[in-house]
Amino acid sequence: MPLGSREKSLPISYVTFQEQRCVLSWFRGWNATQRERFMQDLLGKAVPGKVCTLLDSLSTLQVKDKLPNIFECQLRLWSQWFESWEEEERNHFLHLLEEKDPVFVAHFYKCVAGTAGKD
Repeated sequence: MPLGSREKSLPISYVTFQEQRCVLSWFRGWNATQRERFMQDLLGKAVPGKVCTLLDSLSTLQVKDKLPNIFECQLRLWSQWFESWEEEERNHFLHLLEEKDPVFVAHFYKCVAGTAGKD
């Protein structure tokens, strides 16, 4: 098998794949409120400038006088990882997420479509 065709069959790096599996594992354990916060963060990444994310709003209102909880740490890691992924890797993550929760991803796409034409 030529190297070029092998690379096309492996769209993402091993490290990225492990990061994505980790986020999906967290996602399965999140409650409805946490998933909604994740949705807002994902929307902010998908259509930057069109969505004021809940996390952005919360971070400007909260006084950080306590340590972050595990969920907040997970979202920080998720953001760091997502920012390092190429577009193809980001699309791969959405595909994996859709396999785990098609209703969540359908709602995400509906929300993205709802931002069309907004500045």
